[in-house]
Amino acid sequence: MDPVISVVIPFLDEEGTLEELHARLVEVLDAHGEPFEILFVDDGSRDGGPERVRELAAAHPHVGLIRFRRNFGKSAALDAGFKVARGRYIFTMDADLQDDPKELPRLLAELVENDLDVVSGWKEKRHDPLTKTAPSKLFNATVRALTGLKIHDFNCGLKVYRREAVEGLDLYGELHRYIPVLVHGRGFRVGELPVTHHARKWGQSKYGVERMARGFFDLMTVILLTRYRRRPLHLFGLAGLLLSTAGVLCLAYLTVLWFLGLGPIGTRPLFFLGILLLMLGVQLVSTGLLGEMINSTRSVAPSYTVRSQLLPGEATPRPEPTQRAEAS
Repeated sequence: MDPVISVVIPFLDEEGTLEELHARLVEVLDAHGEPFEILFVDDGSRDGGPERVRELAAAHPHVGLIRFRRNFGKSAALDAGFKVARGRYIFTMDADLQDDPKELPRLLAELVENDLDVVSGWKEKRHDPLTKTAPSKLFNATVRALTGLKIHDFNCGLKVYRREAVEGLDLYGELHRYIPVLVHGRGFRVGELPVTHHARKWGQSKYGVERMARGFFDLMTVILLTRYRRRPLHLFGLAGLLLSTAGVLCLAYLTVLWFLGLGPIGTRPLFFLGILLLMLGVQLVSTGLLGEMINSTRSVAPSYTVRSQLLPGEATPRPEPTQRAEAS
């Protein structure tokens, strides 16, 4: 029997938590009553974590293990898990026991009762040091402002998805932080639920300044993919138009001074600034036009998502999970 619920758990050097995490999950999922699978994704661990999962898999047929040859990052681990998960509902959570398995039924109930496609956990009362919580608050505020998706905690690893919401995702870099933004940009409905968060008892946090910097660049990628993938001229053209206009105004002002005989203009810094702005503007507009030409000659997925479909002669609508969405 295929599982109804899949739990995808990336881990890196978390040997001391895996058996306890599995036991807690089984207790919760057995009580829920639906068939389930638990997929552990080893992101290049150097401890005995993979061996612990192999032992669990030998004793429990619902346990699976995906191993990377080296550390590729959490986004790659989630991507690998999503591609093999068979459940109708797919949970993700961290392996450090800071996420509470008892929250899974609450997240699923929120998803089903409110007809959502994604429910993201919100660590409202977070048990982490200030060096981790302060940058996280800044990060979340920035993402909310730039993407328009009003949830509090993009970083929380505890989430539940309908299968169709994650099918076709191509995750890399730090894009796992922006999965709610990516799926929302494709027309799926995203909600949020406060969840219990525990203090770390095992291992060390993988968070650092370097990851924050990489995450910022990936945020720019997300904005490009969700807002301007199908219309690059709207992004590059607008910036180019503003720069070109500023350049033209600078040169026009200097031209008026030249006609009034108020001195030479060829040596003024404003003259070179005007030329630079005009050239940059033309280059950006040209980049946008090239992007439009590339889009017009390649095969792309439709810019919409079909939630259900009722064909002539059918009594009830049927879902269309294979119709993928592209951000327009």
